[in-house]
Amino acid sequence: MTSKLWLPRHTYRYVSRYLEIAHVLAKYGFSDLVGAIRLDRYLPFKKKRVREGKDSRLASLSRWERVRLALEELGPTFIKFGQIMSNRPDLMPEDLILELKKLQESVPAFPGEIAKQLVEQELNMPIDSLFSDFSIAPIAAASISQVHKATLPSGESVAVKVQRPNIEQVIKTDLEIMFHLASLAERHIEGIETLDPVAMVREFERSITQELDFTIEASHIETFSRKFSGDETVYVPRVYVDYTTKRVLTMEFIDGIRPSDRETLVQAGLDPKVIAARGADSILKQVFEHGFFHADPHPGNMRILKGNVICFLDFGMMGFLLPRDRKHLGDILIGLANQDAPRITRTLTHMSRGRRPENPEQLEYEVYALLERYSYRSLKEIDLLDSLNELVSLVTAHKLYITADFYLLAKALMIIEGVGRDLDPDFDFVAHATPFAKRLIKERLSLPDLAKDVYLSLTDLALLLRDLPADTRDLIDQAKQGKLKVVFEHKGLEPMLKTHEQISNRISFSIVLSALIIGSALIMRADIPPKVYGIPIIGALGFLAAGLMGFWLLVSILSHGKM
Repeated sequence: MTSKLWLPRHTYRYVSRYLEIAHVLAKYGFSDLVGAIRLDRYLPFKKKRVREGKDSRLASLSRWERVRLALEELGPTFIKFGQIMSNRPDLMPEDLILELKKLQESVPAFPGEIAKQLVEQELNMPIDSLFSDFSIAPIAAASISQVHKATLPSGESVAVKVQRPNIEQVIKTDLEIMFHLASLAERHIEGIETLDPVAMVREFERSITQELDFTIEASHIETFSRKFSGDETVYVPRVYVDYTTKRVLTMEFIDGIRPSDRETLVQAGLDPKVIAARGADSILKQVFEHGFFHADPHPGNMRILKGNVICFLDFGMMGFLLPRDRKHLGDILIGLANQDAPRITRTLTHMSRGRRPENPEQLEYEVYALLERYSYRSLKEIDLLDSLNELVSLVTAHKLYITADFYLLAKALMIIEGVGRDLDPDFDFVAHATPFAKRLIKERLSLPDLAKDVYLSLTDLALLLRDLPADTRDLIDQAKQGKLKVVFEHKGLEPMLKTHEQISNRISFSIVLSALIIGSALIMRADIPPKVYGIPIIGALGFLAAGLMGFWLLVSILSHGKM
């Protein structure tokens, strides 16, 4: 296990939050976890023991349902963490993922007057100078921000997204505590290091830090707009840069219809079949052509405008696919088309970036078994989503690593397929994906692309051959100078080290106790004032303190069952 322990800089200032987390965990039946990660030692002395909740209503709930309820009660940071982890089937059990997907951000709005003050502080102008009208009542509220409708002096309707007061500090505090809890888990829970909890929190920190900076979301919108410029089937809201800061985002107000409201769409003269097709095409363009896609295209984040035009909202969560990731995706599609299990196995291993499967032969066999189910189908007939999901399951089962954006991709494709089927029962996602997949494969096999791959490979080989003699000489020189070090990691020593630490602490405590008794006795013998009834007060207080400390030491020893 890791020996590094993340400790918040203000551990004692965060005591109330530690207590809240410990009590919520206990309330939902996880007091054993509090003890397992030694969280109680960071709590005040009189509050270390956290009792298990006795709520009979929780007895009928599953373990994962209780996890979800605990996260919801712990607030925005933990809710966001659960939502992001719901996209990681490689890390979370399937039943837990189903529960995490139920996490809701339904929170009460904060007062509109406070929102006005925050906007004025951020934009350094009175609200009346900024907007000709600003609605006090928010039109939407979430855990990090809420949205108010406003009108610019020029008459344009805008949506003003305002960050909740002090939410950045709340999340910063929770992040420090989460890092500490993750490091405690790695240190004290055997086998959890395979999940790498600290890395999970680090990934979450990167994601939520971006969500807290609205200028990043504004940049996403601008990038998205450039990529879809000239596409009349997709509309991207305008961002008002002069009215946007890190904590305030002002964008064009979109008055459209949710794609989930099929009846209203039909009444407005819109065509659900066309909308389903355009929605799928827009996501596929984002994935296969741009490598920059909306990672959460659920109906609440989409509006349908006149002419069956798709408009995406909320660009806080975006996915990125590097050119090599799109090439990997192309290799997988080629492997599916050609029934090439070794190619797919190699690609999955390359995507894992350094982590090798424990049993490559078994992985290849399972890939081959997957391909057999598609052996009598053409590329057009292959169910892309099912095959990707099954490959994700293989990756999870063999403990390989794939970039988090790949899971966001799978999630986005599944969401948009669900939206398409709700709009059009005959919707065929694969029919829309096939042209994009074929184009990607064609580009992957084109002579210019192959020549570029060969050139890059030869360049890497040349650099390796150039640096190899110097690197080898450096290793030999370090060995000659005695500077070459081999690091061994010892596992299983934690119980022994803990015992030694307890022994040394008790010895030190006993020495201090003995010194206190001897010092008090000398003071009494010397008859040093001040006195009460002829007894030196300092000496008496010393004996009293020694008695209390001795009693505490005895209780500590007996509580551990050892004398």
